[in-house]
Amino acid sequence: MPGATKKPEAGERGALREKTTEKWHVLQSMGDWMKKNLKRKLKFNFQRQISFREDEEQCLARNSTPEVRQSDGEFFEKFGSVMRNRISLRVSESIDRECASSVAAECSQEAENSEAVEDSEEEHLPEEAEIFSRVLGSNVEQLYAEVLYETVHVIGFGAKENQDEILSFLKTAFKFDDEKHDMLLEEARAKEAPDILLNVEVIEAHELHAKDCNGLSDPFCTLYLSNGPTQRYNTSVKTKTLKPTWEEHFSLPVEDPNNDVLVIEVWDFDPAETVREKLGKFSDVKGVKGFKKLFKEVAITASTGKHDNELVGTVEIPLKEVVSGGVKLWRSLTKKGKSKSQGQVHLRLALGALKNVQVATQEHRQLVRVLLKHDLEVTQPLPYKWSGRFLELADSVLNQHRIQTGLDENHVQLARWAEFCAVHIDHALNFQLLGRTLEKLIRPVKDGVLSDEEARVFWEAARKLMPTCLTCIRKIRKLMPTDKDTLTQLEALLSILVQLTTLTPPKDFELFPANMFAWLSASNGPHCDIHQSIQDAVRQGAKDWYEHIMEINNDDDKKSDDQDIQLSYYIKILSLLQSDLLRAIEYHDKIYSEVAQFEYTKVIYEVYDERVFGLVEPVVQQTCKNLKPLRFNEDPTQGLYDNDDITMGTSLFELYIALQRFVVMGKGRYLNEDYKCSKFHTWFVKGVAQWLDIALYKALKRIEKAVELGNLQPIDEHVKFSSSAVDTLSIYYQIKVFWKQLNWPDVESSYTFVAKIIDDICRCSEFYAAKMSTRVAGLGETENAFSKKFEVTTEWCTAINNIEYIRQAIHPFVLELGLENILNSMAEFHSESNATQCRKTLQLVIDEAIDTVSNKIIDLIEIMAEKMIPSLHRFLVEAAELLHQNNMSLDRLMDYLQKNFETLHSHLSEENFKRTLAIVWDKLTKQLQELIDSSIEKRRPPSFFANLSGALGIMEGFFKYDETEIASLCENSDLLAITKARLKMHSLDTSELIQQYFLNRYEEQKLLTHTPSQNSEQCCGLLTVKCMFQDQYLKIEILNGRNLRPTDSNGYCDSYVKVHLLPEDKFAGSVTKCKTKVHKKNLFPLYDEIFNMPISEDLQRTENALIHFVVKDYEMLSSNELVGEAFFPFSEVRFDSDLQNVAQFHLPLTRPSSALEGEAFMALEHRQGDKMARDFVKKERTRESH
Repeated sequence: MPGATKKPEAGERGALREKTTEKWHVLQSMGDWMKKNLKRKLKFNFQRQISFREDEEQCLARNSTPEVRQSDGEFFEKFGSVMRNRISLRVSESIDRECASSVAAECSQEAENSEAVEDSEEEHLPEEAEIFSRVLGSNVEQLYAEVLYETVHVIGFGAKENQDEILSFLKTAFKFDDEKHDMLLEEARAKEAPDILLNVEVIEAHELHAKDCNGLSDPFCTLYLSNGPTQRYNTSVKTKTLKPTWEEHFSLPVEDPNNDVLVIEVWDFDPAETVREKLGKFSDVKGVKGFKKLFKEVAITASTGKHDNELVGTVEIPLKEVVSGGVKLWRSLTKKGKSKSQGQVHLRLALGALKNVQVATQEHRQLVRVLLKHDLEVTQPLPYKWSGRFLELADSVLNQHRIQTGLDENHVQLARWAEFCAVHIDHALNFQLLGRTLEKLIRPVKDGVLSDEEARVFWEAARKLMPTCLTCIRKIRKLMPTDKDTLTQLEALLSILVQLTTLTPPKDFELFPANMFAWLSASNGPHCDIHQSIQDAVRQGAKDWYEHIMEINNDDDKKSDDQDIQLSYYIKILSLLQSDLLRAIEYHDKIYSEVAQFEYTKVIYEVYDERVFGLVEPVVQQTCKNLKPLRFNEDPTQGLYDNDDITMGTSLFELYIALQRFVVMGKGRYLNEDYKCSKFHTWFVKGVAQWLDIALYKALKRIEKAVELGNLQPIDEHVKFSSSAVDTLSIYYQIKVFWKQLNWPDVESSYTFVAKIIDDICRCSEFYAAKMSTRVAGLGETENAFSKKFEVTTEWCTAINNIEYIRQAIHPFVLELGLENILNSMAEFHSESNATQCRKTLQLVIDEAIDTVSNKIIDLIEIMAEKMIPSLHRFLVEAAELLHQNNMSLDRLMDYLQKNFETLHSHLSEENFKRTLAIVWDKLTKQLQELIDSSIEKRRPPSFFANLSGALGIMEGFFKYDETEIASLCENSDLLAITKARLKMHSLDTSELIQQYFLNRYEEQKLLTHTPSQNSEQCCGLLTVKCMFQDQYLKIEILNGRNLRPTDSNGYCDSYVKVHLLPEDKFAGSVTKCKTKVHKKNLFPLYDEIFNMPISEDLQRTENALIHFVVKDYEMLSSNELVGEAFFPFSEVRFDSDLQNVAQFHLPLTRPSSALEGEAFMALEHRQGDKMARDFVKKERTRESH
């Protein structure tokens, strides 16, 4: 009865225990596979989703400080790379438990069945005869008698050789006792043998000998038995071919099967034709033989009028060669007098008898069932393992029954299909066997070859098979191990269902009765589409599996007050659902798609999506709603608010990642579908925002702790930063890993989160730089009874390197957050201008943070340089005072610099070392300026400034780095040039200083234009002159004056020109001063006077020598008044022989007003103890005042 539990017989108890044990191993191996495969999948997904540089991750993990990590309970590590391993571990553990539960449930059920058998076997053990009564009803004895008759009167060559074995086998298979068996056997032997027919199928022939003039033949076959040659059968004629195909069937009555011979003759058909008709074939003739045959036919027709067919060849086959199961063979054609084969003919031969088809079919079905039951009992194959190959003796019995009843292939396969489907209910047969059997019936059913009754038998068998097929689809996760054989069975099962969809059931036939398939969707009636039923079975199987998962997992976790435990419950459920989807994708999806054109995983995913949404969404929303906000100071360098009760476990985000993987499996494969969980990330918005706030607070606290605990020593010999920098950077990378794992899908909120992450990282970097500066503030200072001293220490260098390391990490960190992809998406979904504005805003934040951290480095270096300056100042003063007195001040200065700069060079990066040199040099230069100013005020002698200039030169060489003048890297590179010039100026003696004063006057003159009106305030007119060297003379021609400054009350000037050569101490006594005549009341005097001044060649080469033209106003009663002065350098005087060839020079006339404020004049003024300087200053002041 349908639904009844079949109780095993006594002989099956051992098999049941063996199957239980084997099933345990199979399910256990399935669990191992699930664990291994899912771990491999998860590992692949993590590698794809998180692009984390392994070398950096390992370095950070190896060198970060355990005490620092433990200060916040490893908050970041839980959300970073450790989180990845925890999720994988949880999934693995969940799969272990789920597989163990499934296996335990299956084995428990098997054990219960086994115990029930043992308890009830004696009370309900049926007799063997009772079994076959249930199977065959009251016809078992009739069937047995009929089979014995067919075995005794066997038909076919060799069939009697194992007759005794067959009889013994039948007695065992039908379970008859000896007495009954012997009685029925005697009755069978007493009956007459059945009438025998030879069934012949002439299939085809190959390589026939050509008989016609066209090189071909028109073959047909004649069949007869040697004992009855007059009863002949002919096939149809196949024209113009040597490879005819007939496929025609014949039945020949046989009287003596042991001695009779089948004769087959192949003839060439020659139609009755006239001579004219035969000559009409002339154009079709091929070759010389063809002409000979044509002429022969024409001659015979003309002489006798005959048109006999011509024999091609003959085949003779003794009937004793036809075995009981029939034979299919090729035989060569022979012809008397011809040794060569005349061709080959293809035949199928079988001996049989006649019986009513309906009776024969029913008997064959019953026989198949009995023999199949016996075969299964003897061989005891595992479920789905029986391949359809009967025992050899059983196969002989079935063949003999088919022969003697005359059943064709369709009826044989129909019988097998019906009985295989019936037996499959109790013992699962191989679906491939069922599929092969069905394939042989598809065409007969479609073509209507079967009768209505036979068609109903076919569909009744299909209906019996439906529950098993759909149940296998539903229960594949529990009942079928996921190995190659199982997948093969699934493919065969689906192929059966698909083949059935091509057929139409009889009218009003219920393929899916409501009492058996109540779980089918409401839209399906009794004639529902098999495709829809497959989908319903898959959907119901997913629902069953979901319920099973919910049952085997501890419901107490779901109700726990601990948030992490509660969320872990949902993570476990999601992990198990995901593992099921992975199996579906890896193993089942392709089979369903190729065989049934059905998206298996999609249907499963739709079921899980709906249930996950209802299960998880309310929990996540409530969890995020319960989170409390945090408070921070606006200035990142200030202290931190003490936010109490800051706790957030990783479970919430493990759940996020589990949901993310779940959603990716759906949206990644079915992009156009709108699933309920597709926007799962919106459930976590508040949770992510809260985590980022907590992460910032924890990061600042951890940075503070890292700086406090750090020893400011490089972590190893390969790097120059300490553990606090590694601890800080590890925070950044853990935050990055967290963001990468989130893989946030929404563009706008992604930008908001990334902007906050960037801002927080910049805030942390600034905070770290400030803390690091405070950490080293008092290091390196020493004090004794005589002085304070600062020495650069490795701690200072490490602090600078730490800040630099963090600064350099900001930009790569931003790139690895995927900011550019987010901005590109914003441009695509919104506008390019919007994305550009966002990019500028974030870039401004990044640049400001990098600049702030860079400034912290500079501030730290400047603090260090400021601490070095007092020592440098003291050494410089001592060196300037005692440079040439065998003192060690300069050596001490060089030693101090050498020692400190070696420390800097050894521990700083090249960039920061150069930066330090530049800052120290810049401050040293400023210190020199202050020293020069104070020394001038103190009226230091020129030797002091000369010594100081020498010390500066030595130090300048010391500060040269990598062939680069370090002064060029300073903020004010001109300051050094000014300093050098001032030192040089103050180190000159008085005469040299006076000459420098005049050289400065000449430089001012060159700045004036040749148009006096444009420089009315400075220019006092123009003086036109010519100058040249000729032999030992300097020839000067003073031509005229222009636009002279009026000095008299009448508005005119009584001017004359006086000529001096500078420096005076060089030319005094050897050169006579020259003077022109006075030109009264004229602002444009025409002098036209030439002077020859004897000058030796040595004096002509005097460096920086000047011709000094002084224009004065002649006064009768008072001293002459200065109109203006002009200078012309010796370097521009040319050698020539004639003044007519020399160019005129228009020299602007100036007064010494601005020069009196110059460095040279001020240096002369400070030399109050020097008479020459005092007199010169007085003279210049007097000239300017007039």
